[in-house]
Amino acid sequence: MARVTNTGWRPLEKPTRAKPPVSIAATPFTRFARVHTLSSVGDGLVTIALAGSIFLAVDPRAAREKVALYLFLTIAPFAVVTPLIGPAVDRARGGRRTMVLASTFGRAVVAFLMVGHIHSLLLFPEAFVMLVLQKTYVIANRALVPKLVDSERQLVEANSKLALLSAAGSMGGAAFGAFLALIGGPGWSAALACMVFVVAGVASLQLPMLTVADHPAGVQEQRELRGSGIFLASSAMAVLRGIVGFMTFLLAFEFRGGKEGVDVKPLGAAVGASTAIVRRIDIIGDPRSPAWHFGAVVLGAGVGALVGARIAPALRRRVAEERIVLGVLIAVALVGLVATWNGDLLGAFLLSLTVALAAGAGKLAFDSLVQRDAPDANYGRSFARFEARFQLTWVIGAFIPVVLPFRARYGYALVTLAAAGAAVSYIVGVRTAGRAPAPAAVPSPGRTEPGVDATGVLTRPDPTLIAPWPPEDPLRPAAPGTPPAAGPSGEWGSISSTPVVSAGEGVHVERTRRADAERDA
Repeated sequence: MARVTNTGWRPLEKPTRAKPPVSIAATPFTRFARVHTLSSVGDGLVTIALAGSIFLAVDPRAAREKVALYLFLTIAPFAVVTPLIGPAVDRARGGRRTMVLASTFGRAVVAFLMVGHIHSLLLFPEAFVMLVLQKTYVIANRALVPKLVDSERQLVEANSKLALLSAAGSMGGAAFGAFLALIGGPGWSAALACMVFVVAGVASLQLPMLTVADHPAGVQEQRELRGSGIFLASSAMAVLRGIVGFMTFLLAFEFRGGKEGVDVKPLGAAVGASTAIVRRIDIIGDPRSPAWHFGAVVLGAGVGALVGARIAPALRRRVAEERIVLGVLIAVALVGLVATWNGDLLGAFLLSLTVALAAGAGKLAFDSLVQRDAPDANYGRSFARFEARFQLTWVIGAFIPVVLPFRARYGYALVTLAAAGAAVSYIVGVRTAGRAPAPAAVPSPGRTEPGVDATGVLTRPDPTLIAPWPPEDPLRPAAPGTPPAAGPSGEWGSISSTPVVSAGEGVHVERTRRADAERDA
């Protein structure tokens, strides 16, 4: 097609290529969301691979010593290394991005090694290296997300979206991993996890090179982060994360998989069973729970995490963050009481679902509370430090059921006591902080308002303000030579009143004793 100009016919310009739709534009946050989803899928696949491996198939008495040793080694990165290198990583350009790359490619290597050691004791150190890398990724994730959005409102929405993607990815990876484990064994699930982590690592290369914190935390930031509201909420979240770690290994040892034996209750079955035993045929079976019990518990945790991430934003718009934190603690305590009374698979499923829901909703509420009470803080640095502490409490919570073996019902009772104690402590702390006097505000530099006493009452006019209160009747200049207009006594047109103009007090009327006497007469 052509167009007409004053010089004649001229062809149109070559059309440019259409831009991709905005919905699929690769923004920095979209790129990170892809990495996060792939990482969650890989974690779900690894969970299923471990469920069908020697990790949960060996005798608990023999496994607990190894698990306790590697859990103790897991504490080191979060208790010692993170506080030392964390600030340096935050100040380095692309430091947290490097952590994401190392954790994703590192998990790919470990998953590859797990394929060949799925029935070997070497799986134990590999599993805990995988655990350290996964938690390292979580800390880097918490530091990067605030730098990938433009506002605090977008940060809240971004955290909610990532929580949903994480829950959906973990459930999807676990479901597909279970299918692969049925048809080819747990090694197939580990092999697919290796490939997923490789793809996640390649996707991580597209993340921007960002600096989380250019300078150390200032006095104002430290003061805000040490406020009573954030301190109480972080303590409650630490207890909740410890419960998550505790439940993870308690249920892993409780529902570690087994097979059913022959029922010898029918008449004559005992005779056949005796014959089978003489012939060295295994008819007793394994007293452990069937493998699908562990799958049901994992499913409950996935559903709980998904529901928690879904309802937390709606709750935050209607309920204060403190009430959400308190509510999830009370919910865990109540469901823990039900699980203690029930004691079977249903109780474990409900408690697993509730703990995961509480952890997801509580995390988003805590993030929002930090943004509200610490507006001057560097959120990337702050969230990473809090997450490192929470991961440490997770490991400590997981250490308890490994070192102190006890029945699941007793574990549920311990969860109830921990959640109830944290809820009571939180209530008392919030009320005590509410009665405490507020700290004195630090005066900001600049012009101070003169003439204002400690109670805020104006004692003298501000000389920098001109006529702050205009008169009721504005002055209108009269024509030259016009005598003052007669008016009622006391008005500006009367000879008994004289307008006085002051730079400090504006315009007011000064009366004389004679004018007042004439008015009274």
